[in-house]
Amino acid sequence: MISAELAIGAGVALVCGLDRIAALQIMVSRPIVAAPLVAWLLGDVAVGLEIGLMVELLWLARLPVGAAIPPDDTQVSIAGTVLAISLGNHLGQSGLEFQLLCLLIAIPFGKFGQFFDRFARQYNGRKVAQCDRLLEAGHFYAMEQAHRMGLCCFALAALGTYFVIICGGLVMIPILAPILQPSLSESAEWLRLALPLVGIAVILGTINVSRALTLFGASFGMAFLLMWLV
Repeated sequence: MISAELAIGAGVALVCGLDRIAALQIMVSRPIVAAPLVAWLLGDVAVGLEIGLMVELLWLARLPVGAAIPPDDTQVSIAGTVLAISLGNHLGQSGLEFQLLCLLIAIPFGKFGQFFDRFARQYNGRKVAQCDRLLEAGHFYAMEQAHRMGLCCFALAALGTYFVIICGGLVMIPILAPILQPSLSESAEWLRLALPLVGIAVILGTINVSRALTLFGASFGMAFLLMWLV
């Protein structure tokens, strides 16, 4: 049962990982979309909404644009949701405390996304000169194959991050759950609030336009309202 749920998560991780940088870019890779999507496929949308809302604002100021390589918030939200639902069902755990435990363990492993993403970009950077030579020689099919290999490289980077987070969670959560859950039960609501507030503080520090401050304030207000309703 767990293996099937992990496979579903891997499929969503693959699609959203490509959307994040390499293809489509229709914003389905944002945590507020990706986490509820995988949770819906696993049968518990509420867990995905909780985790997606907490992760969405956390790294919103660090987008994968240009040469910037932030931690992979997409895979953190997807893998954290899969762990919360799949491992929760297996261990008989549920509730905000267990969701936070899964998320707090998934977040550090999101750093691996930077290494995989950097490797994929370096690999594709080396392919540029090869594509130029193929284009000059008129080998158009070979050039298309090189482009497909570039997409595959980004896909493997996304899956690599997903499986690192999943494997780390499967090992650490059963060990840490009995130890940390009693303290998390007392601080869960504060942590639930703290994660988005960290993202808000970072974003407010980067805003230079007064009207943008109002727009962001309204967006955050709607996010917190949705979190309260959930």
